[in-house]
Amino acid sequence: MSAALSGSEIAREFRRSKSGLLGAAILAGLLVMTVYSVVAIPLESFRQWNNPNFWIDQPKSAAPAWTNLFGAGLPEHVAMRMGDAQVSESSEDGVRTVSHSYAVDVNFDAYPSDFMFLYSARYGETQPALQVDVERPDGRGFRVYFSSLPPAQEGQNDFSSRVFSTDSAIAESLRDYVEEFSYERDPARPEAMIFSDSGENRVLKGTYVFKETFYLFEQGDSVTDSGIILGGRVYGLMGTDELRRDLASGILWAAPVALFIGLTVSIASILIGLVYGVAAGYKGSRTDEGLMRINDIFYSLPTLPLLVILSVTVGRSIFLITGFLVIFGWVGMAKISRSLALQIKNLQYVEAAKLMGQSDTKIIFRHIIPQLLPLTFASIAIAVPGAILGEAALSFLGLGDPSVPTWGQMLHDANSSGAAVRGLWWWIIPPGVMIAVTGLAFALVGNALDAIVNPRSKRM
Repeated sequence: MSAALSGSEIAREFRRSKSGLLGAAILAGLLVMTVYSVVAIPLESFRQWNNPNFWIDQPKSAAPAWTNLFGAGLPEHVAMRMGDAQVSESSEDGVRTVSHSYAVDVNFDAYPSDFMFLYSARYGETQPALQVDVERPDGRGFRVYFSSLPPAQEGQNDFSSRVFSTDSAIAESLRDYVEEFSYERDPARPEAMIFSDSGENRVLKGTYVFKETFYLFEQGDSVTDSGIILGGRVYGLMGTDELRRDLASGILWAAPVALFIGLTVSIASILIGLVYGVAAGYKGSRTDEGLMRINDIFYSLPTLPLLVILSVTVGRSIFLITGFLVIFGWVGMAKISRSLALQIKNLQYVEAAKLMGQSDTKIIFRHIIPQLLPLTFASIAIAVPGAILGEAALSFLGLGDPSVPTWGQMLHDANSSGAAVRGLWWWIIPPGVMIAVTGLAFALVGNALDAIVNPRSKRM
């Protein structure tokens, strides 16, 4: 039997399998991704995956940055904070004016997706005012925004906020400059008005200066932070999604999650099925009959509908989903191990153990199960893709754990946002490929091991 193969013999045979070595190489790459995500990517990005405020500084639905290598000419993301500003301060009639100027070089062929101004101020009862102006490369200047900050609470207010390009105050401010343009005349598209060449359907290239001016009325008032963000249409290695999340971080974090689900479900279900099937086959008679009827009941159950019902009624935690997959994952291994146990229990060393008075439990765990371990390892590898696909299916249906970045959850979010219709291929293809490649890797390794240790495979 295959159980006679030693570990060195199995390893030697495995090295001769090209498909097995390919699967092992892919698994090594997944392990590298797992280690990199744990070591190099901030853990907070994992914890805050579904918190939009955490990703607010990144662009919305931006393509991968490397797409510009093919001549796309799309604007890259620009984020400048207070340390990048040229600060000036003046005082007149008791009013202090603090200005933070940001110079931005524009050398792209499309308008930014959006922009925002961010600021923080500390002030007393008299409300400061914020004014934002932009000076274009052609010498024209716009007043983009003007507004008072909210009233202070309890005499002192540390206030932080952002002014988005969609703010109605910006559209109102730009309405005064509509007549200067013969092409982009829609104040509802402020990024087009600010960056377009007047009279032309193109971006005016050059250096733009954005100035945030704060009018402070009390001695203790101060500006603690400021900044400007131009939303790029390309960003990072894998781009961003509708919620501005960095898809590269999500894909990398999903690797350890997928390995956790796949290995946990496969190991637990295969071990349960192994012990269950061996016990049924060894005991025989009514015990075997009863245990196999229970196995048949689980085998006949519709797995996916029941997983959906359990996720809806019990919970959608990643640990609960893992447990649900284990409940339905052991039946196949139980049948295989039972059939092998029926053969092994009649061998001479098992009969000798019975004559020596060893208990059934001892015989099962010491003499029968060790003979099936090589096949067990192959079965574990083969079972991993099914577990990963099961979680991905639930997540795609919107029944996964939304707090955890998984490839299936990313596909669900992409489908909900109409990514395919909008052409956001970078939101769809990478997670789909990762699911397929991970499943392929374990399938190649499992099939290679099965061909080595499974006697039925050798006879074929």
